[in-house]
Amino acid sequence: MRKEKELGIIEFPPEFLKETKEKTKNIPDLKKEIENSLSKNITDLLNLILAGTIAISGSDIHIEPQKDEARLRLRIDGMLQDVFTFETSLYESLIKRIKITSKVKLNITDKPQDGRFTIKNEEEPIEIRTSILPAEYGESVVMRILNPKSLISLEELGLREDLMETFKKEIKRKNGMIIVTGPTGSGKTTTLYAFLKYLSTPEIKIITIENPIEYHLKGVSQTQVDPGRGYTFADGLRSIVRQDPDVILVGEIRDLETAEIALQAALTGHLVLTTLHTNDAAGTIPRIIDLGANPSSIAPAINMAIAQRLLRKVCKECAIERKLKKEELEEIKSGLKNLSQNVKLPEINENTKIPQAKGCKDCNQTGYRGRTGAFESFMVNEEIEEIIHEKPTVSEMRKQSIAKGMITMYQSALIETLKGITTLEEVKRVMGK
Repeated sequence: MRKEKELGIIEFPPEFLKETKEKTKNIPDLKKEIENSLSKNITDLLNLILAGTIAISGSDIHIEPQKDEARLRLRIDGMLQDVFTFETSLYESLIKRIKITSKVKLNITDKPQDGRFTIKNEEEPIEIRTSILPAEYGESVVMRILNPKSLISLEELGLREDLMETFKKEIKRKNGMIIVTGPTGSGKTTTLYAFLKYLSTPEIKIITIENPIEYHLKGVSQTQVDPGRGYTFADGLRSIVRQDPDVILVGEIRDLETAEIALQAALTGHLVLTTLHTNDAAGTIPRIIDLGANPSSIAPAINMAIAQRLLRKVCKECAIERKLKKEELEEIKSGLKNLSQNVKLPEINENTKIPQAKGCKDCNQTGYRGRTGAFESFMVNEEIEEIIHEKPTVSEMRKQSIAKGMITMYQSALIETLKGITTLEEVKRVMGK
């Protein structure tokens, strides 16, 4: 168990975060504040970078050494943006301060190091995960901000009405497994935590096993794996089952042992929520079979597989509308062909208008602000169970899922465009179309 004294701590002065938010609305504001703070001590400069990033909803801080300088970039809504360029001497002082705060070794510069620290302020504590990597001109640093305010409710996921109904029904089941898939950064953890928040009541016992614990949830027992001490996902899962939980969250299934224990838990009266690295929902079953799991255990254990991607939402302050081009109209009509009758769509014709990103100070000139999800999911029914026993390929699973009414992520993204939430350009960027 982590002890508070083992963690680095940054204590923001009272009102500091609030005042920074008032002064820092966008990247130019943050750049100006940094310029005005260069003469201050290095601790104050680091505090400003952290507070400013939080103020403009950045998720990651990148400090990258180059030949004669170092640059500061922030990831906002999944995209990196330049903020500032430091002199080498200031960069070196900043790296030392980050290392001390993150509780990693100052004298190691030729090996990767991982650390973390906590920001304490008048609001909720914010955890920062630090990754330090040797690079050509120094050490490259990435600080990931795990802000509890990033945790959203099920209603805030941006689900279509039909998906909301399905998800609520499935996560209330007493047993079985729900798997959320997608690449790193696709919002899997956010979705799973939204499920936990929806399920969390005094009558339900929820236990998680994660690597690492990213966010702390009230009323939920959370445990963190420690492979260095022999505490793996499989070890933790065995112990968790003996704790008599109603719901178990397994951070990720990555090996056969964890898969088998999780499947068994799902078959013996527990609802198991977990993630898997596959490109789409259809890849879930073949991936678990590839790990070595027995199809006869997979078929009755899995309730639902979900895949997702994150789309940037068009900035409401500056977005404009435009009519669809002829080829875009045909593309959307073709993409939404044979769509399930449960989905309500606006009329699509030559007069249909969709958003166009423009750019303003509120969205850092990107044209986008905030993100929403594009989802696809299928339930394991009798027909899917029969296919699982035959060890299907991804294409076979996909074909069968679509035949049973699955709306694909691409279709989901097109629907978001027609609803005025995102742009066709963003859909193509994320979906690779």
